[in-house]
Order: sequence, then structure tokens, then C-alpha cells
Amino acid sequence: MNVKLGVLTAGALFFLGSQSILAQQKDTIKTADVEEVVVLGYVKRKATEVTGSSVQLTNDKINTPAAISVDQALQGKAPGVQVNASSGTPGSVQDIRIRGVGSLTASNSPLYVIDGIPVVNGNTSASTSISSLSTLASINNQDIESVTVLKDASATAAYGARGSNGVIVITTKRGKKGQTRFNLNTSIGFQNDAYSKRNGLTGAQKYELLEEAVFNQYGERFGFKKSDAIDFMVSRNLFIGGANMWDGTEYNWPDLLARKNAMSNTVDFSLSGGADKSTIYASLGYNNTEATVIGPAFERLSGALRYTNKLTDKVTFETSVNGSWIKQNPILEGGSFFSNPFITKVLMNPWANPYNADGSLNIYDIQEYTSIHNSLYTLANNISRSKLIRGISNTKVDYEIIKNLTFTTRMGIDLQLNDYRNYNNRYHGDGDGTKGYSERQMSTNYNWVTQNSLNYNFRAGDDHRFDLTALFEHQRNQDEGLYGYGENFPADGLTNIASAGANKDASSYFLDWKNTSYLGMFNYTYAGKFVLDATIREEGSSRFAAGKRFGTFWSVGAAYNLHKDLLANVFDVFRIRGSYGLTGNSGVGLNAYQALLSYDADYDGNGAAYASVFGNEDLTWEKNKTVDAGIEFEALDRRLTGSFAYFNKYTYDLLQNVPLSRTTGFAVQAQNVGAVRNKGFEAMLGYDIIKSENFNWNLSANIATLDNKVEILKLDGNGNPINPSAGSSYSNTEVGKSIRYWFMPTWAGVNVDTGAPEWFLNGVDGEKTSNLNKAARYDQGTAIPKYTGGISTNITVKNIFLNASLYFAGGHKVYEQYAQFYMRTNGFTLINYNGVEELMERWQKPGDVTDVPKLSLTNDNFHATSSRHLYDGTFARLKDITLGYNLPNSAIRLLGIEGLAFSVRGSNLWTWVKDKNLLLDPETGAAGFTTLTTPPVKAVIFGVNVKF
Repeated sequence: MNVKLGVLTAGALFFLGSQSILAQQKDTIKTADVEEVVVLGYVKRKATEVTGSSVQLTNDKINTPAAISVDQALQGKAPGVQVNASSGTPGSVQDIRIRGVGSLTASNSPLYVIDGIPVVNGNTSASTSISSLSTLASINNQDIESVTVLKDASATAAYGARGSNGVIVITTKRGKKGQTRFNLNTSIGFQNDAYSKRNGLTGAQKYELLEEAVFNQYGERFGFKKSDAIDFMVSRNLFIGGANMWDGTEYNWPDLLARKNAMSNTVDFSLSGGADKSTIYASLGYNNTEATVIGPAFERLSGALRYTNKLTDKVTFETSVNGSWIKQNPILEGGSFFSNPFITKVLMNPWANPYNADGSLNIYDIQEYTSIHNSLYTLANNISRSKLIRGISNTKVDYEIIKNLTFTTRMGIDLQLNDYRNYNNRYHGDGDGTKGYSERQMSTNYNWVTQNSLNYNFRAGDDHRFDLTALFEHQRNQDEGLYGYGENFPADGLTNIASAGANKDASSYFLDWKNTSYLGMFNYTYAGKFVLDATIREEGSSRFAAGKRFGTFWSVGAAYNLHKDLLANVFDVFRIRGSYGLTGNSGVGLNAYQALLSYDADYDGNGAAYASVFGNEDLTWEKNKTVDAGIEFEALDRRLTGSFAYFNKYTYDLLQNVPLSRTTGFAVQAQNVGAVRNKGFEAMLGYDIIKSENFNWNLSANIATLDNKVEILKLDGNGNPINPSAGSSYSNTEVGKSIRYWFMPTWAGVNVDTGAPEWFLNGVDGEKTSNLNKAARYDQGTAIPKYTGGISTNITVKNIFLNASLYFAGGHKVYEQYAQFYMRTNGFTLINYNGVEELMERWQKPGDVTDVPKLSLTNDNFHATSSRHLYDGTFARLKDITLGYNLPNSAIRLLGIEGLAFSVRGSNLWTWVKDKNLLLDPETGAAGFTTLTTPPVKAVIFGVNVKF
């Protein structure tokens, strides 16, 4: 697919491009005498002194009220960064990939660094079956000063073994010298599903299709008319779906379970101030956000305190504490569970009355219709609650030993306390068979980091500037938890495990790991024109065996600021830069290198041990070599900004579980095998179309392309290529192809004469077959987008401002996995459960051209995996649009305040999907499956900001 990188139209400039360090989607006018400072985690550099690829976003770009965690706000704003919602449930984890997918089975998630300290981030939920809970949701976006995304080796090599998937550096706010100032932000709004066009059959439609299916199955054989089909089945007691009891009343389960216009409100208060030697920043925030499915709301209470003091002329002290309390009410959306309310919405029989005659919820008669639970009852009578208490403490002391030589010691502590409670009632749902059951899991994750560093910067003459940093870092993480379970509750209202009457059980776990690193960083600038930097990091991880624990990671980079030399009369800024380096990945299970025994077996009532892990003493780092080169420019008095970059990332010694011969007694062994390459281009262009005192209009856009290919797949002990997708009916992995490309039979439609489903015999074209087992599997494309990007515009007219941003992705395929349930043309959908409205387009007579086969009550293979349910994933989404008004200075002075602004903000208000058959939300996780989970939400939020 060809992508045009620039289009110039009358009166507007439309650009597709990538953010750069010098020009990041900005809506304010940057003065020529103020140079941007880029926060790289361990160090800060002037923009003209950076050789790596990074994107820095200030608070106004990420502070979206509808985005509970900051990663949600990154979508479309950082080229090469793909962000997809795993679920729209408030507080859920976002799926983030920076410059592609490098690892087949190890972690592909970026490293998060908060105020210079690497932290543990991810899903803190107690189970993969329920809604995920992101630890990043514990941080209030209002407390964040900036977010920097580090992408290439020169930018990430400082983080060594954890930098191969990119680094996201979060810097929180600090106090500013001067009179204490206060800031109050309040917002209130409502949310609905952003994109959900999948509709189920109505009761009448289901009845009509069932009559036809019965007639097709038995009509000719037993000689009855279509109108007598239901009576025929009833006379033989063959119905279990309740068709004989349907009185014509329809029940709209999607509407019953949905919360329309789910409310969201936030209140954030902060203060900032300082004297000559000290500054302080403090904040308190509250967020209450309802989900778009019925149930209790998400809540977060957060607070922050940051204090700095210049104790002496040589010693500066800084400390900060960020604390938060989160409560999420997760739903069972992690799979096709009978209590998943989204399964209920789609598959519940529309003949099933959710209520009894007296108005109580129906939990008995509903079993005559389907085995799906009445989610109205389970959501009201079960308890599902996740709580997270998180405290992040960061303390730093700087001591200037001599002029320009500074010793810094820093200690960071990240403490996470998780509490998950789940009670299933004794009458209906998953707890019915056990007379109710209760479970509780409590865990503690303790992350402790110490750093000691020396920084020396000096000049040699007027033109030579050197900056040297040496750093030692030690990180330790401990994760432990306790789990309890019990069932058979004797009375209603008893929900704690202590009241359980049978099968009480308990277990616990303890996990820990350590990282130790030695880092050296060198930066040299000549006359502000030439820049050279180098980084080397020696890092050791307890995840590997002694002798294999340490790896050496490094990078070199160079830049030439031509605007200070050859092109001074043409460009305000023009830079060329390049870098090359080696980073690593240790994202493998703990103790995978060790041969282990497990002791959780039972042998005749006694404890027993068994061999559980084969071990591999040679297991070591997954490695990543990256080449990055680019140009960055600003011209026309900085009204025109842009950049262009190329990257080539080669990941090898992949951490994989390799199949073993069964004679070893083990199924797999962790090994370093295989290689993957990700390469592509990133471009950005932005222009201040109008730039005046009372009217400013800026337009900018970015695009990133990605080519992902597996380059090496070694053989296992049996001489077969190692295939991480082995056994999958959806995907495959092989050399020369994208990771886990879609690999399945090719749908050929419905036979116009017989109404039977057909697939291409050779997997491509030509001869067709109605026997799926005879159809060859074929490469159907990749689940990884080949391009992503964003467009933004910012307009200010006196005191009125309008900002908008759009995100797009394309060149990939997504699979509607649940279509294999609700698009069946047999008794599964027509008797027991429910189908979707597309079934009304079924084949009925010879000559009908349709994609829906002839109806019957038996298995027709239509629901089997094939390209029938594979769709073009190309989409675009209006991420944010904000209209606001700043009260004029004359009015502000009368009120005795410093500022007052009103705004209305929309998020995800519009979604365009290229493939008209893709009816579920196009945002998918890395696997590429659409899911029956809470989709991303569209929101309209009204806000007021007061400064005084």
C-alpha cells in the first residue's frame, strides 16, 4: 500500500509525519531564544544535544479527562507507538508496542521510568478471567509534567537489558519559585460505547429462522409445512430452547445490561510555590467513572507531594511521594464465560424473560431457554472487587563536590498492595453448584531502587563541551501473596470465607528478582554544531544462571546541527542524526534457567515432589541491535517543523519455550533461539498556518510504517522448525513472514445451488470444497498494523480555543473470534442461544447469492475458523476534540483570580472503519482478535479550571 507523505490543498496544509525531539505536536508559539530540554530519564539534554529518537509530550497533550491512565492519552501522539485498549473497563491495561513486536514469547512491553526510577507496571488483576487493572491507573494525569517516549538504541541503551521494547519516561510536577499558586480542575461528563454495531436477532427473527431450519432439516422427510415446524418439534419433545413457550414478547438484553450515558467526574486541586531555596508542589485528586455496563463505578483517590530545598551551597535535597487508592469492580470479560455480561448481551435468547411475574429477577425459568446466566442477577448478587493501594517515594540528594562535578544519590520505593475479593451467590451462576463460593487474594509488590552517580561537565575552550556520567543502580523486587477459598454458605448475607462450610483451601506464593547495573554516559558537543554521545551499561539479572547473568549493552550516536553552520540562512533548525546500539530483554519467567522440583502434589494423603522445570544453565539475554537515522528541521521563523527517520531493529537470541522430546519427561525448555526484524519510517510535518496576535492556527500530523518479519527459526530436538503458533487454528510463524500471521482456509462463499458453505481447495482460488478438512490453509495477512499515525490541529481566536486530534492505523487484519458462536446457522444459535441479524441474509433457494449458508439444525462447519471472519482492520478515530474559553484579563481582575477557563471535550466521538463487515470495535490487542469485552468509550466531558 502506498502512503502519500504530504498533500497541499488550498487554504490548508495536510501532513503525515512523525514527532521529533525538536518539534513535538505543539499548539503554542516557541520563541527562538528558548531551547527545549528533553528528559531522558537519567539525564536531561538540550534538544540540539540529543542523537537518539524520542518524543516528549507535555501535560496539555496527555491530560485527557476520559483517559484514566496516561498510556491511553499516547494514542496517535507519538509516531511508532501503537496503543490499543484491551478493554474499555475503567482502569484496564492498555496494550502498548513501540516500533513493532520483537519477541515471540517474551515480554514486548516497554519499561516505565517515573522521575528517574524504573518501576514495575502492568496488570495487577488477580486473574486473567476478569477485567485487567493497570498499575499506571494509580497516577493522576494532572500530576504529570511530561512523558517522553524513548525509541532507538541511543535513547534506550542507558536502560540496557530492559530497553529493547522502548522506554516511557514519566516526569511528575514540581513546585516553582514565587508566590504560592492554586489550581482547581473539575469535570463532569458521560460515556457510551465508542463503536459497537453488532446486533442480535430479535425474538421474531429467531422464531422465523428456527421454523425454516426445522423445515429444511425434516420437512421433506416427514411431509409438513414450514408453519407446522415448531409443532413438529414440540410433539417429539426435541426443544430445549423454549420456542414452544414463547408468547411473542421480546426482551432486549443489550439494553438491559448497558449503562447509557455512564457518568464520569473528577476533582483535582493543587498548589505550587517556593522561596529562594525551597519549592513545594502538592495535589489531591478524586476520580469516579462508571463503566458502560451496569455495576459499581471505578474510584480513585490520589495525592502527591514534592519538596526541594537547597540545604547549602553544595547540597540540594529533593523528595516526593505519590499515593493513590483505587477501587475497580471487574467483570468476567476475560473469556467466553456464562457470566460474562457481554456474552449475555449477544448470546442470550431474546425469548428469555429476565424477570418473574412478581418483578423479581428470573433465575429458574431462564434455564429452559439457555445455559447463560442472568447477568442482571449475578451482577446484583455477586461481589467482585479489586483494590490497589500504591505509594511511590523518591528521594534524591545532589552534592557538588567541586565546580561542575556532582555526586547524586537517589532511592526510590514503589509499594503496591492489592486486594481482590470475589463472592458468587448460592442460587444462580457459577456459585450455584457449590451453594456459593468465596475467594480472596491479597498481594504485596515491593520495588526498591538505589542509584549513585557522578556527573562531570566542563568546557575546553569556547567550543568544546563535555558531559560525563557514571552511575551504579541496584533494583530489587519482591512479590508475595496469600489466597483463600471456601464454598457452601449456609445463609444469605454470609460472604466471607470464614462462613464457608466446605472445601476451604489456601495457598501462597513468593517471587523475587534483582537487577544490578553499571552505567557510563558520554556526551560531547563542538561549538553547538557537532554532537557525539556514547552509552555503555553492564547489567546483571537474577533471571539467568551465574555466568550468564551479566550482559553488556551500548550505543553510539552522532548529530550535526547544520543550522549553526551551512544552512543558517535557510533553516531555524536543521539537524541530521544517527545512532547504533545493542539493548536487551530479560522478560522471561523467574527461575526458567533452573531445574526445579515442585511440592504441590498429593500422594496417598502425603506431600509429594515432582520434576516441574527442565532448566537451562545457558539461558541468557534476548538481544536487540538497532540502527536509527533521521533529519529534523524548523523553518520560516519556526512556523514549519518536521522530521524524517528510518529505523532497523534486529532482535535475536529470542527467549522461547522450545518443544522437547517426550522422552525427556518435559514438554518444553526455555532457550535462546530465533530472530525477528522490525524496520520502518517515521515522518512528521507541522505548520503554523496563521500566526498572529489574536488568531493562531497550527496543523500537524505524523505517520510511522512498520515491516515485521521473522528471520531465523531454529530447529527443535526432532528437527522441526520451532513454531510458537503450533497447534493454533488461526495463525502461524515461519521465516520470511510476520510474527503470528493469519493462517487459515480461505472462504469462498456459499454454493448458489445448494446453499452449502465452501472454501478454496488450494487455499487461494479455483476449485472449491464444502469439506473444511480438505481446504488448504493459506497466508491471510498480518495482525500487526503496517502503518499508524495521527493528525492534530490547534486553533485560538482571542480567548477561544479549539483543539482536535485523530488517530489511524491500517494494513492489517483482525479476526472476529466470537463470530464462531453467534454466526452459526444451526441449532446452537437457533435453539439454545442467539445469533446476529446477518443470519437473516441466509440462503433460501437456488440462485441466492449470499455469505450465509442454508439453515439446518446440524453442524454445518460454517462456524469453523476461516477467512470468513477475517476483516481489514484499517480504521481512523477522532481521539479528542476540545472547545474552550479563557475568561479575559479584565474579568479575571474583577474576580480576583489569575485564570478561569471553561471547556467541553469529546473523546472517541467518531470512528471510521474501512471494512463494512467489521462491526465490533477495531481496536484489538497484539493478538488481533476482536473481543466481547467493554469497548473503548466515547465521552463528552465539561470542565472548569480555576487558577488563583
